[in-house]
Amino acid sequence: MFRQLQHRFQSMRTLSCLCTSAEAHARASGQAAPGAEHFLLAAIDLPEGSARRALESVGADPVAVRDAIEQQYRDALQDMGLNGTLPQAPALAPPVPGLYRAQPSGQEVMQTLARSRKDQGGPLLGAHVVAVVATMPQGVAARTLRAMGIDAGQLAAAAQAQVPLATGAAA
Repeated sequence: MFRQLQHRFQSMRTLSCLCTSAEAHARASGQAAPGAEHFLLAAIDLPEGSARRALESVGADPVAVRDAIEQQYRDALQDMGLNGTLPQAPALAPPVPGLYRAQPSGQEVMQTLARSRKDQGGPLLGAHVVAVVATMPQGVAARTLRAMGIDAGQLAAAAQAQVPLATGAAA
């Protein structure tokens, strides 16, 4: 019973950190709300390291993810006939208190995490986020993984493999 409460409390802290970091990544790129790609970056930033290890285990450099995401935005602009560098992000007003706001892909990440974590033991980890993002078939995050040469199925499996390792270490 105590272990469950401890995991739930740790998951709440991780979720808060994940959301705050995803928002910061989104705002740094000039977007008001985070998408799946920002949650992926936030998962990589988590100090417990399971997201980083999952990426490394499939031969991907976690540091390269940010640049690959930015390249997806540049490619999209180029496809629309807009060449050149990404425009400087304008200063955004601070987030408005209230309900958590995310882009549809970010909402999908959060909802899938909530559904999948309902009956699982152990705390929420960055690897859980990576596994969810890896199963998304479209969007900036999916295009980023493909552009990096990452097989989404292998990444999802690698992320799931990190879960017992991390929870075993936390026990």
